[in-house]
Parts: sequence; structure tokens; C-alpha cells
Amino acid sequence: MLEQKYRWKNKEIREQVSIINGKIAPTIILKNARFLHTMLRKWITAHIWIHQDRIIYVGEELPEKTKNSEIIDCSGFTLVPGYIEPHVHPFQLYNPQSFARYAAQTGTTTLINDNLVLFLKLQKKKAFSIINELNQSPVTMYWWSRYDSQTELKGEEVIFTNEDIKSWLENDQVVQGGELTGWPKLQDGDDLMLHWIQETKRLGKKVEGHLPGASERTLARMKLFGVDSDHEAMTGEEVYNRLMHGYTVSLRHSSIRPDLPKLLQEMQELNIDQYDSLMYTTDGSTPGFYQDGVMDKLIRIAIDNGVPVIDAYRMATHNIASHYNLLHHHGMIATGRIANINILSNELDPTPISVLSKGQWVKKDGIELEIHDEVNWSEFGLQPLQLDWDIEQSDMQFSMPFGIEMVNAVITKPYSIKIDLGLETLPAESEENFFMLLDVKGKWRINTLLKGFANGVSGFASSFSNTGDIILIGKSKPDMMAAFKRMKEIGGGIVLVENGKVIHEIPLPLAGIMSDRKMEDLMVEEQRLKDLLVERGYSFGDPIYSLLFFTATHLPYIRITQQGMYDVMNKTVLFPTLMR
Repeated sequence: MLEQKYRWKNKEIREQVSIINGKIAPTIILKNARFLHTMLRKWITAHIWIHQDRIIYVGEELPEKTKNSEIIDCSGFTLVPGYIEPHVHPFQLYNPQSFARYAAQTGTTTLINDNLVLFLKLQKKKAFSIINELNQSPVTMYWWSRYDSQTELKGEEVIFTNEDIKSWLENDQVVQGGELTGWPKLQDGDDLMLHWIQETKRLGKKVEGHLPGASERTLARMKLFGVDSDHEAMTGEEVYNRLMHGYTVSLRHSSIRPDLPKLLQEMQELNIDQYDSLMYTTDGSTPGFYQDGVMDKLIRIAIDNGVPVIDAYRMATHNIASHYNLLHHHGMIATGRIANINILSNELDPTPISVLSKGQWVKKDGIELEIHDEVNWSEFGLQPLQLDWDIEQSDMQFSMPFGIEMVNAVITKPYSIKIDLGLETLPAESEENFFMLLDVKGKWRINTLLKGFANGVSGFASSFSNTGDIILIGKSKPDMMAAFKRMKEIGGGIVLVENGKVIHEIPLPLAGIMSDRKMEDLMVEEQRLKDLLVERGYSFGDPIYSLLFFTATHLPYIRITQQGMYDVMNKTVLFPTLMR
């Protein structure tokens, strides 16, 4: 398998050229292939020669040598480049490998991944070893380098060090800095963050923003700081404003923001008919969102909403590769590119019948082909949680004057607490639950109330959170403790308890954050959890994202963090965590 960023060795290049010279045979020949040439913006019929993982030739000729070549007559089919997902959070219960395998089945053969969990959970050497290991997969994985944690960590200055950020930025598999959730600090004068952005640009890499609701002045400031793209446009007007300032815009369609149809309709109303600076993203959605596809799903939405067919495909291929300076390897079917090719029944159905990824069949004639690329996660330090501490009765003391109220799945605001916090079990008719964040190492805690999550939840524990710390929620302190006990026994995960009995659990044996199960299995487990929570009063769209964002300070208004109860708008710790 090729080394980082497809630097073929001299011997390999000579062998590829010898195929053109008629001396040896390619490994695969796709005859009579009607394909999308994304640069010419045309459907062209030609023969495509592939050797190992590279396209060797595209044109009217067939190779002189064909012994042992696999020859596929593509008459009656349509071929397009493998799709690219430019903004992946590959830790939303699933792991990078399980998501990549699943995505490939629907034609998404290249992922650009968030490094946050690897950055926070592993030493740099082990993190780089994992991304090298994952690079052996047929699915291509690139990465971002975060500049900040999107929460308030204890000792963040010794975690996000200049040395480590620069090492990530210099890694060949890292293609951008960001997403820039900490841009308010940049705007307020954080010159170290500006230095990292400058380093990113010096290395010829992109910077991605995270600019929800940004004004035109903010967009202008961020562009001057070096931000190249943004995925937070929620209206057609916000798309227009970003394009006006020269941004590449990712049109988002995700489990918490399924915006693509609305965005496309509003863009058309504004007469935006240029798509070269646009791309799509599913923005790290939770497992169930992907039941009907990944990038193929978004292409279909675009076609159904009047986007010209060629542009609909380019936004998932050519445009993304061009933005990230990867067009010499990705985003088009042409000589010298990686052999990532989707074979479709026709151009109006973007879900492929067969998929070539790095020249390897991962799906053929509608059948998934087995890939032997298992990662030994524990070897790299991602293993079940081993908590050497327990919750004591003294931890279940609540005295906070105000709690946290959910506005929607991810936005929270403060409210005044007016009920007796000394109860073992809150009244059934109350909208509130006890709410705790505990240090995964057992050193501190913060206790308050949570309104609006699900008033029928008795005991709930989760090691899945933005920081990897432990979340406890529930009406009953004994059931919360029971949920914690079971979560600890299974080495991390999500556990729901009622009347002392576990009624559902999702084990997350990879650092308490990720499952090691297939996406299809995880979808069933997640849906069961969602159904149970909805039955108990959860009224929003995505409980997994609620768990993730309780500690995330890039959204308003109030959060629980490792530092304590945090006022996002005023950047202030209102109540510090308590040492245990």
C-alpha cells in the first residue's frame, strides 16, 4: 500500500509507464466506460486502464498487453469519481474505520477527518501511528489539525502546545487547520492562534472556519486572518455573504442541521447559479442519519432540487479536491489519479452498484466485498475505560442556585432552580433531572439540574462527551449511581437504568467514546436508545449530539466544563468544579 499522500516510488512509476509502452498489462480495464470528466464538464465514453491503485490511461485505445487483466465492459453504466466527505467527525459512537467501510459502500471513498479525539486521548506518536495504520485501508483518509478544544479544559495550554500543533500541521496526511471554533479568542488578540494559522498557510494548507451567525464584518475579519472555508451557513443569504467574501462554502445536511434542500431553494431565489465554490458535508452526523447514504444522499438531494447534474456531482468530487489542492490525486477520472471510481446505473442515481477504492473493489455488482484491514485499537492506546474510583453518596449533593435548560438539542441556557435539591428522587411531574459532570479520572465533579432533556429518565450514564468525562442524568440518585456502575463495568459507554435495572446500553470500548461494532449494528443500538428517550420525554432530534455538546463552549449560552459552570457569551466560569 502506498505511503503518505501517494508518493509513488520510482520503480512503481516506471512500471506504470511501461504499461503505456505496451510491455506489461494493467490490473483492471474498464471498457466502453461512459464517465463524467469533471474538468471538461462532459459525459465522455472511453477506456480506462488501472494499475494497482492508479489510473494509468483514459482514452480511445486499449492496452497491448491484457494477460491477467480484469476486463469489465461498462456499456450501459455511468461512471463518476469517488465521492469525498470534507468534514468528518469520525468519533460519533462509530470509529474512523467503521465509518470509512460503511461510507465506501455508498461511494464515499475519501474522508477528511477531525483529529480532536486522537489529539486529546493519545500522545502524538501513537496518534500518528494510528493515522498511518488507517492509511492502509482502501478508503483514503486525510485529517485536520485542531487549534483548540471547543471547551474549557483544565491545563489546555499544556495540551495544545506550539510543538504539538506544528507537528500535526506538518504531517503529510493533514490538509487543513481547524475547524476554527475558537475564533473569538483569535479576534480578541490571541496571537499564538494567529501564528498557527500563519504556519498552516505557509505549508500550503487550508483553514476551515466555524462561524455560525457571523456578520459581514466578522466574515471579513476571519478572511483577513486566513480562513478559507466555512460550513455554518444556515440560509441562502449566509451562503451568498460567504461567497461574496471569497469563501468556499460547505452546504451542510446533518442530523442536527438537515439544511440542504432549504439552502438550495434559497440560493436559487437569490439567483446563485455558480457552484464551483460549493461543496457538501454531513458534518459528523450520528449513525442513524446515514441509513440512506453518505455523500450520495446529498448529491441526490441536489439533483432533486434543481442543481445541474454535473454540478451536483462536482460538489462531492472535483470542487472539494480543488479546494484542498488534491486535484492531482482526487476528484476526477483522469490519467494519474487514484483509482476511486463509482459505477452507477445512471447519473440520476448516485448510489453506486460497484465501487473501486484505491483500485480495489469494495463493492461489486451490489455486493459488499470483505476488507481485511482490522486495526488493533488497544495497541495504540484506545481501549476500554478502566476507572479506579467509584461514586460515593457524598458526590450526590446538589446546591447550585441555577440549572441548565435545553433550548434545542444543542443550545442551553441558565434558569433559576426553585425545587428541593435534597430529595433522593425528583417529582415525576418535574421537567428537571439531576445533572452531573465527573472527571474521567475521578478528581472533580460539578452538580446542577438539567431541564428539558427527558423528564422520565430515572438513571442515565454516558462516557461519550466532548471531553471524554462522565455525564450522569436522572430523576433518581440511586438509579444514576447504578447507571454509572454498569457503565464502569462495560469499560465505557451509554447506559439507561430504571428501577435499578439496565434497560439499554451501548458499550463504547474504544476510550469510552467509540464502538468497535459495524455501523449497521450501531444504527440499531442508537435507534433503540433514541426511542427509549423519546418515550421518556426527549423532544429534540439528536440525543447523541446533546451529550456531545453539553461541554462544548462554541455554542451559547451556558455549559458544564472541566473548569466548571461556564458562561459562553461572557467567557466566565460562574461556579468552579468541586474537588472530590
